Amino acid sequence: MTVVALDFETANERRDSACAVGLAWIADGRVVRRASRLIRPPELRFAPGNIRVHGILPADVRAQPGFGDVMAEFLPDLTDGLILAHNASFDIGVLRASLAACGLAVPPLSYFCTLQIARKVFPDPGGCGLGKVAGRLGIRFEHHDAGEDAYACAEIALAAMRETGAANLPALARTIGLSVTRVAGQAPRPRAGAITDRLLRGFRPPPGPAPLRFTVRGSTGSRYEVTVEDRSGTPQMRCTCTAGRYGVRCRHVKALVVGDVTDLLSGNLGDVEGLRRLFAARSGEAVGG
Repeated sequence: MTVVALDFETANERRDSACAVGLAWIADGRVVRRASRLIRPPELRFAPGNIRVHGILPADVRAQPGFGDVMAEFLPDLTDGLILAHNASFDIGVLRASLAACGLAVPPLSYFCTLQIARKVFPDPGGCGLGKVAGRLGIRFEHHDAGEDAYACAEIALAAMRETGAANLPALARTIGLSVTRVAGQAPRPRAGAITDRLLRGFRPPPGPAPLRFTVRGSTGSRYEVTVEDRSGTPQMRCTCTAGRYGVRCRHVKALVVGDVTDLLSGNLGDVEGLRRLFAARSGEAVGG
């Protein structure tokens, strides 16, 4: 049985906003492999609180692959094996929500929470957060780096096995009276969105539709409107900021084209993702004009 410790960092409060993943494989009583990857979340909206925790910025992930591409190499081990995570409901929730957001099937999963293990094997009035348990056990790692957190999670499970004399994780579960949690799979669901679908078909709307609009925040807090219009089958973007009024491809247009929604005020996040995918496919074409 493959045993993999898993940790995600997220860009904001949404479970489908994974921006980094870390994994650590256990075999023969030790960590035998480690991996970590940055992930481009569906929208580049990073909450300040999340940034303070993990230090990942939108610029760090803008050119990174999305969740489905990053996780493709790891899913077979996660599906067929046993997942370890500290506060596992969070990380399993991120995995399931992010796969669903990508339109991918969510496989059946089995997981074991090292937070629960620590509360049983290494109880302490100071708490059993990852950093606190690792500190008490002498595990050295860089907290809130996904790869490092996955490694610490794996080492906590190994320490619990040594402490209890359990030969493996199922034996550990039986010894301390916990059970492995299993969740059912979920079929892929199509991603909908009339405007996004129209964009991806080549941005050729039927005659007479209203132009697509985004409201964005300028550097001084002013509000500007970015308009996307179909000009003979080619999308043209204009902004009401000073640079945009002079025909310059401003930073607001550049941000929307790459999917950066940090300054988006209008809330139509799906349309931004549609633009990003459209212009990624048309990478050699002009945007403004």
